[in-house]
Amino acid sequence: MMRSIRLRLFLILLAATGAVWLLAVLWTYLSTQREVERVLDARLTEAARMVSSLITDHHIDVAAAVDAAQAAGIPEGFGLHDGDYSRQLSCQIWSLQGDLVSRSESAPSTSLADHESGFAEKLVNGERWRVYAVVNPELGVRVLVGDSIEIREKLVGDVITGQLVPALAILPMLAGLIWLSVGRGLSPLRQVADALSLRSADELHPVDDSGAPREIRPLLGSLNALFQRVEEAREREKTFIAYAAHELKTPLSGLKTQAQVALRSDSDEVRANALNQISLSVDRTGRLVRQLIDLAAVDSLDKSSASEAVAVKAMVEELRGEMAALVSSREITVESDIAEDLVISVPGKTLLRLALRNVIENALQHAPRNSSVRIIGTQTVTGTTIAVCDSGTGIDEKDEQRLMARFQRGSSANALGSGLGLSIVEMALTKLGGRISFHRQTGFCVCLELPGSEA
Repeated sequence: MMRSIRLRLFLILLAATGAVWLLAVLWTYLSTQREVERVLDARLTEAARMVSSLITDHHIDVAAAVDAAQAAGIPEGFGLHDGDYSRQLSCQIWSLQGDLVSRSESAPSTSLADHESGFAEKLVNGERWRVYAVVNPELGVRVLVGDSIEIREKLVGDVITGQLVPALAILPMLAGLIWLSVGRGLSPLRQVADALSLRSADELHPVDDSGAPREIRPLLGSLNALFQRVEEAREREKTFIAYAAHELKTPLSGLKTQAQVALRSDSDEVRANALNQISLSVDRTGRLVRQLIDLAAVDSLDKSSASEAVAVKAMVEELRGEMAALVSSREITVESDIAEDLVISVPGKTLLRLALRNVIENALQHAPRNSSVRIIGTQTVTGTTIAVCDSGTGIDEKDEQRLMARFQRGSSANALGSGLGLSIVEMALTKLGGRISFHRQTGFCVCLELPGSEA
């Protein structure tokens, strides 16, 4: 696999240039062959007619007539004056009865052609000839003037060779220019790479693309967007660590204080109260740690490419079983109003489970004792809504957006709240393509609106 863009571009350009060059050579060969044949045929015609005219008017010998025809009939521009091309015409004069009257020195003794007049090609003594015939009725003879087709082909080959040799000599120079040009064209990429290599891990400011070529700007735009996302992720990570450290510090300090109280007190009542506070702190710390794990899981999970079928009621029953201790301790009744056949397709079953668990747990934490929490599943043509409703006070409308942020608690939050539940739900639903909403008709309802279709 070729990994060098410069080499790939060089080979592509060289191949394209070579293909154009070969097509030009082929076109030149065909056009030269056609033009040479046209010119040489014109020479044959003129020479034959001149010989016929000379022997009619002056009754000179054939050799002298042929020499005169050759001298007068050589065209310019095809190299016919050079080498052996200028004197390759052969002439024969035959009587109309079929007797050889005369011939030039280079002409064979066998008839060059059998046709009456015009052009023809014939194989004579193993050699191919192109012959033009003209009939002289006054003298009763037929004049044949021809030249060797092999000579014609050699002429075309020499013309093409004369063009190829300089072109082949220029080809290495052309390849070098292409190589240098490609390197010059890719120099902006090298400059960007050099600039990025000098950066430290903390330098996430955008790359300046004001003077960059148009083709590189999309790459720089993607890099700058990546830098921005990395910087935002690092800021979220720093904020998360700072808040997590602060939130963990509070219950741990409380644990230590209550443990010291229990150890130093002689009163059973004080000791029992301290142990109860330790138990509450452990519960709060445990929930905080689990929600931190959930938050990390939602951050790391992504919308999967393949959708998964989820039986909503089965998932709710499973979560209710996991929270049985909390349900029992708060003496809350959980009612499920979800059809058995409500099965939806979502791109991430784990994301839906984390969101639903945090909503149900929040409802169980904030619902009044001896009350009920109702979970309702409805499906329409546009999607599915899972509503978790309780009879608690809920959250104020003015706090809805604020509580989507991490570690933000409402004014009515209890001691076990960590301020992470709604942020986990909102992040998970965003990745699922859904959204969270709140309703206050009969109690307080948190609704998970999903675009998932029926499976």
